[in-house]
Amino acid sequence: MSLDLRTVAIGPARSRRRLSVLGLVAILTFGTSFAGYALELFSVSGGIVWIPFHAAVVGMIAAGWVGYRGEGLVVGWALAYSAFLGWHADWALFEISRRPLSDRLAYFIRPDGLVVLGIEALVLGTAAVAAGTVARWATGRWKASD
Repeated sequence: MSLDLRTVAIGPARSRRRLSVLGLVAILTFGTSFAGYALELFSVSGGIVWIPFHAAVVGMIAAGWVGYRGEGLVVGWALAYSAFLGWHADWALFEISRRPLSDRLAYFIRPDGLVVLGIEALVLGTAAVAAGTVARWATGRWKASD
């Protein structure tokens, strides 16, 4: 198991197919989070929301999958961030709907909100990638002992 910085950060060298699969997973992660909140399958408990629970779960599942596949920490962060962006897009477009569209779009791209989501993605994505990596290691050890 190689632990050089490049492999930990971005995973092994990628082919076009692997990049397209990861891009598709990022789009699906965003879409799942966005649709879940838009269709009210996911909910926010109210008040000040620092970490939207369901978006965090979706992002951590995707980042855990990345850790299990050994794709790299940066990819895990990107997938966790895409789930948070799905929630943020729903919040900006539908939850503050009394405002003009230009105000809602401006709210969506506000740097302070995007940075907070990025920090959440870094923390939770790191934990999920680590859990996926440990699961891959444990599965390999278990298979080797048979």
